[in-house]
Amino acid sequence: MRLVIRRAQSNGTSIAQRVHPELDASAYPLLAHIAERPGARGSDLATFFGVGRATVSRQLSRLVELGLVERTVDPDDSRGQRITLTPDGVDRFERARTSRVAMLEGALATWDTDDVAQLARLLNRYSADIVAWKQSAH
Repeated sequence: MRLVIRRAQSNGTSIAQRVHPELDASAYPLLAHIAERPGARGSDLATFFGVGRATVSRQLSRLVELGLVERTVDPDDSRGQRITLTPDGVDRFERARTSRVAMLEGALATWDTDDVAQLARLLNRYSADIVAWKQSAH
């Protein structure tokens, strides 16, 4: 498990740098979440990732500096902000995602489709169990 996690972290750094040379690997999941859910609020992001609002705010400020995301006033609550990718952020993120998908497809090209499906099921189960464990008294 440690080896899989280490390789994932290494890939995370590489993928983040494909988006922007100055993008920290820890910010890539935040960027991906915003890409999948445009208009998210900072508080929603903090809740989703299980971190404080200040942490998300710092990450978002950096993403704004890099020109990857923009904040707009929430039309439903003028005290809040909605976060979306900039056109450049969309373009850079999509290129990185396409590269990541190609890498995974290449790595699993010789696998039987049932094995790929089983891996996907088990990783999904693992992820759900980690989230559930973290949300319990731990």
